[in-house]
Amino acid sequence: MKLILALIPVTLTASLALAEPEKPNNPLADGTTWRDLKGDVVGEAAILDGSALFSVTAPYRANDAATVPVTIEQTDAADPIESLKLVIDENPAPVAAEIRFGPAMAPLKFETRVRVNQYSNIRAIAETPRGIFMNGRFVKASGGCSAPATKDPVAALKDMGEMRLKLFDGKGEVQKARREAQIMIRHPNYSGLQRDQITQLFVSAKFITELVVKQGDELLFALDGGISISENPVFRFSYTDNGAPVITVHAVDTDGNVFDRVLPKTPPA
Repeated sequence: MKLILALIPVTLTASLALAEPEKPNNPLADGTTWRDLKGDVVGEAAILDGSALFSVTAPYRANDAATVPVTIEQTDAADPIESLKLVIDENPAPVAAEIRFGPAMAPLKFETRVRVNQYSNIRAIAETPRGIFMNGRFVKASGGCSAPATKDPVAALKDMGEMRLKLFDGKGEVQKARREAQIMIRHPNYSGLQRDQITQLFVSAKFITELVVKQGDELLFALDGGISISENPVFRFSYTDNGAPVITVHAVDTDGNVFDRVLPKTPPA
């Protein structure tokens, strides 16, 4: 009987969790945190509703708080997005990234993966010639900034700086057309809040602070990153191909390590 009684709260909790309705649109939630952050992020600038300019897609309930996918896609191409701040309200360092975009990225479609430390709004704050616009999503996730790294530290440091380019148009041909690409970078992106699983000591922060991606000499995007970008960062994006045969990537991390890679747009023969 005691065992049955002990299981009742668990069963009720599980039933309530299952009964909680999903919110596929998971709009930004009201809260006090943003009011405290806003001045530091955008100063006194007026912020306009960005829902008609671009969409933000992120899961209402994240499968993995350390790798939460976020996609920003422009729905009104008349007003190009020149730069973007990605903000996670409740993270220890709320500004996950500041990104500048070259003309070839318009209209913008950009995806990356972030860490979410506790239930939080994720905001995309876009700057255009017409002003500053904001849209976002509320995400249920916790522990992402302190989640253990998935790879052994020795192996992670050995592979650090390796990069891979993947194209999704299936043609493998250089052409002046709209294309979709993904760049994957091997880097532990330690947040400074993770513990070594053997010593239980904190692992020192080591993450990519600067990333510049070009096709030939033309800028695609330049990113200033923080601890909220996930381990082994991934960036998926659409761009207009200018005919250059390669994409170049320049990355710098907090230790001053520099990683320069030339990634051919066509696979080797």
